[in-house]
Amino acid sequence: MVTKDQLLGYLKEKSGSWISGELLSNKLSVSRTAVWKHVCKLKEEGYVIESATRKGYLFREPSDVLTPYEVGAGLDTRIFGTKDIVCLKETDATNLRAKELAGSGAPEGTVVIAETQTMGRGRKGRTWFSPYREGIYVSIIVRPEISPSAAPRMTLMAAVAVAEALDSLVQLKVKIKWPNDILVNDRKLAGILTEMSMEMDEVEYMVVGLGLNVNTPARSFPEEIGGNATSILIETGERFSRVDLIQAYLKCYDNYYEILKRNGFAPIMKRWKEFSDIIGRRVTVDVIGKKHIGKVVDIDDDGVLILKDDQSRFHRIFSGDVCFTQT
Repeated sequence: MVTKDQLLGYLKEKSGSWISGELLSNKLSVSRTAVWKHVCKLKEEGYVIESATRKGYLFREPSDVLTPYEVGAGLDTRIFGTKDIVCLKETDATNLRAKELAGSGAPEGTVVIAETQTMGRGRKGRTWFSPYREGIYVSIIVRPEISPSAAPRMTLMAAVAVAEALDSLVQLKVKIKWPNDILVNDRKLAGILTEMSMEMDEVEYMVVGLGLNVNTPARSFPEEIGGNATSILIETGERFSRVDLIQAYLKCYDNYYEILKRNGFAPIMKRWKEFSDIIGRRVTVDVIGKKHIGKVVDIDDDGVLILKDDQSRFHRIFSGDVCFTQT
């Protein structure tokens, strides 16, 4: 453990009480100047630490900061978050940073988190609203042994992991909207963006990005999305720990990834259908400007939507924007 993290651990042990710089210096076997420099770095990361002559340092309750130390502490996973956790105050998009790392050989399980994104992205190049320290913007690197045709499964698996985490931790009644949106009361709470790099006919790596609205008040959403977006704060009236939510998501994803490798996709698809109410419903699917209207017959084993139109023709739709229509 690096000295800064050791210092943070000592300060947390004495949270709410003053601890002298001399005592910290002795515990860490560094100079008092070094202690002060590490405290300054912790404050830059967002921790609330007071300092006073003859008293030392006083650690206040954490301000829900996202750091490798906070996310990694107590994280119960086999793969995701066990190797590298990269936390950024600001970035253009976590998916872009994760792709750079993956292309440079970063291992499966690497996690990239940002406090805000300046160019957060959703599907079809749409912008993902990413206010500072109000949401979760996280991307993970996966190196699955699957064919490119099976790639949609990874998006559906991520959706199940998000829904499972929210269902257990926040106890919201969430629904998955095919293929990658998490809804509460028919408004969008989270979105997933999966990107892939291929070598020949094999997947080299995938980056699974999650944007989750956590502590964003209704007034903060831009007007153009305000009517369709929501947050945990809006739905519950309470602020939630983003660290707890990230850990719950990573644990759920880790569990389902293990299920995928051991038992195949069928158990995950079953759980996906339990969180979704799309099968049997009449929908309009916009696929690159072309609309398909009909009833959803099923989601197949590869995560492809099977639609039967009004002429009884079947369509296999890999990706598109879904709107429910009147029967």
